[in-house]
Amino acid sequence: MHTNTLSVTEMVRGFSDYVNRVAYRGERFILLKGRKPMAELRPIPAGALLGELEDALRSLPALSAAEAADFARDIEDARARLPREVPSDPWQS
Repeated sequence: MHTNTLSVTEMVRGFSDYVNRVAYRGERFILLKGRKPMAELRPIPAGALLGELEDALRSLPALSAAEAADFARDIEDARARLPREVPSDPWQS
């Protein structure tokens, strides 16, 4: 996504408009002070917290034995289609 630049002064003068553009259009802005980048105004990623996972899993309906077996088979089929390459370690020197 394209990131726009604007001066801190411009941002202050149109603060509400810029916040709405971020919130509703997903735009991003780099704020400049004296032509030097100082800050970024961007949307906060939406999503759930890892701490909420247990409750989310508990809220799912229970699978029957047949459904669980079908699901396990689907997972194994998907794994069999994955590439056999081992990912490289980006931190290895």
